[in-house]
Amino acid sequence: MTSDNLVVLNALDTARTQWYHVTAVIIAGMGFFTDAYDLFCITTVSKLLGRLYYYDPTTHAPGKLPHLANNCVIGVALVGTLSGQLAFGWLGDKLGRKKVYGLTLVLMVICALSSGLSFGYSPKVVIGTLCFFRFWLGFGIGGDYPLSATIMSEYANKATRGAFIAAVFAMQGVGIIFAGLVSMIISKVFLLKFEGTPFNVDEILSTEPEADYVWRIVLMLGALPALLTYYWRMKMPETGRYTAIIEGNAKQAAINMGKVLDIEIQAEGDKLAQFKAANDYPLLSYEFFQRHGLHLLGTMSTWFLLDIAFYSQNLTQKDIFPVMGLTSKANTISALREMFETSRAMFVIALLGTFPGYWFTVFFIEKIGRFRIQLMGFFMMSVFMAIIGVKYDYLKTKEHKWTFATLYGLTFFFANFGPNSTTFVLPAELFPTRMRSTCHALSAASGKAGAMISAFGIQQYTQDGNVQKIKKSMILLAVTNMVGFCCTFLVTETKGRSLEEISGEDGRQNETQMKTSKPVSGHQDDGWE
Repeated sequence: MTSDNLVVLNALDTARTQWYHVTAVIIAGMGFFTDAYDLFCITTVSKLLGRLYYYDPTTHAPGKLPHLANNCVIGVALVGTLSGQLAFGWLGDKLGRKKVYGLTLVLMVICALSSGLSFGYSPKVVIGTLCFFRFWLGFGIGGDYPLSATIMSEYANKATRGAFIAAVFAMQGVGIIFAGLVSMIISKVFLLKFEGTPFNVDEILSTEPEADYVWRIVLMLGALPALLTYYWRMKMPETGRYTAIIEGNAKQAAINMGKVLDIEIQAEGDKLAQFKAANDYPLLSYEFFQRHGLHLLGTMSTWFLLDIAFYSQNLTQKDIFPVMGLTSKANTISALREMFETSRAMFVIALLGTFPGYWFTVFFIEKIGRFRIQLMGFFMMSVFMAIIGVKYDYLKTKEHKWTFATLYGLTFFFANFGPNSTTFVLPAELFPTRMRSTCHALSAASGKAGAMISAFGIQQYTQDGNVQKIKKSMILLAVTNMVGFCCTFLVTETKGRSLEEISGEDGRQNETQMKTSKPVSGHQDDGWE
């Protein structure tokens, strides 16, 4: 049985690119915009929380979150994200993509709003409340990863599938920019009205009381894009592939896709029943591991290693900015001024380094391919991080701050024109429909396990501004990226082929089964050419 015989799948693979494809990118992408804003805006407010709630007059130093509190505030959302990815990924395969897609947004709206509230005034209560709601915020964010990727891959045609999935993920870059921009604008507005004195002039008046509103507003605004997207997400029909292959309802698949795409699909009940039976094996089975085991190991390991580096870059940048000379020393400015400068630096790095990388992937993924972009990204990240680590003493001097900023920005660029985008795309393409959402969730959860290592481990090296520790962390991340480069050889190139051909659902052998066979001439099957 081949996909050529299944008109429903062939119609989806060969459908011309239509307005609804763009609409689907926007609907799914707004979820990722919200995800990134919610995950990374905490970087701009964490220092402010320290100044507000942990000032100790005996130290004559600006208030600072204790290491444990800082790691929890930043890392707890990642723990929630990992949990949400596994839960919603499994539910997406069991109940359908659409049924649980809106629930992730509802959770994100409620918890983003609640993150700006606290059940009391003491530091323990404020931080405890924040951590509780950011865990559940992360849980909702986690659901967006497998569901958005799976829905986009199942809607798209095979010629533009990679670009569309990458475009959904590229909205993360826009979210990171807005996290910096919104924090910068709100802190500036409050600065114009309430700016305090520099810390070294007056320790008490350097922390503006009104700053307590600022971090709450920044966190609560994360609910807005999710709220605006909910209606359109609920109007999306179930994907044709899920309805046809998993539910076995070819007629309903034709109706669903006919509502949104200008294509005609014939119902093929008997053929789809055979197709469904041929792929009816569970995740924990010899059949699955024979067909897809190496690919799952590849997507999980590369995403795990990438997120150690990617989240270390994003979550520790607030500690590295002062060393680069992009922000003033904490004891020479007020609390709101420190937040404004941190947000401004984050915005500039995101705009010039992070954001272009995502869109380079969108434009070149169908030309260069996923495999080569991932290899190139891991390699270049490793090179630039190794240079920063080895030459850190030289780069941190004032006269070389722009060289430092350029190298640091290039690590962001090649993370996103590289594995940060492709590790999201590949799990949405490599696995069969029956387990696509679950396998993407397992891969994404591995990534968040890596992110937790960065939040609870790598951050310990950067928080105190210790030069030797920062050097060690950069060299460690360079090595991590080279391991990711090697693990990339476990996955394969997927561009230009149908999902069923890639996964072997159409009855053909996939690459895992053909490791000892010579590839068919003309196919980009092994990713080595």
